[in-house]
Amino acid sequence: MNEHFLYPAALHVSKEPTIIKTILGSCVSVCLFEPNLKFGGMNHYMLPYWNGQGLASPKYGNIAIEKLIERMLEMGVNKSSLKAKIFGGGKVIDTTISDFHIGERNIEVAIEMLAENRIPIIAQSVGGNNGRKILFETHSGNVMHKFVERTIT
Repeated sequence: MNEHFLYPAALHVSKEPTIIKTILGSCVSVCLFEPNLKFGGMNHYMLPYWNGQGLASPKYGNIAIEKLIERMLEMGVNKSSLKAKIFGGGKVIDTTISDFHIGERNIEVAIEMLAENRIPIIAQSVGGNNGRKILFETHSGNVMHKFVERTIT
C-alpha cells in the first residue's frame, strides 16, 4: 500500500489505496471519502481564511477545503456521496488573546464549508489541548489517530 506524508498547506487525493499521514496541532485536516468508488483525500491547513492577499494557498481552510472537493470531483466523484471526517484544531498555545484561538476558528471553517457543500461529517476529533497524529486510509475511509502530548521545556 502507498504511503504519503501530508505537510501543512497541502492536500493529497488518491484513487490507489494510500495511507495519508500527518501531524496536527492547531491545524485542521478534512478527510473526504467516497464509499462507492472507495477512494479519498485529505488536506492540512493552518489558518481559517485567505485574506485575498498573495496566493490563494491551501494553507487557508476555505481554500484547502474548496480545492479538496474540486480535486475529488475531477476524479469522478458525485458530491452527494462524499463523507467527511475532521481532525485537529487543538489549543496548543496557552493564551487569552482571542485572535490566537486559531484551532477553534479552523474547526469552524471546516464545519461551515462542509455544511454549505452538503457533505456530512460522520466522525470528528477536534479541539482540546493536544496535537494529533492522523493516518487516513483512502480506500476504506478509516482514520486512526492518537493524541500527541504537549511537552513543556
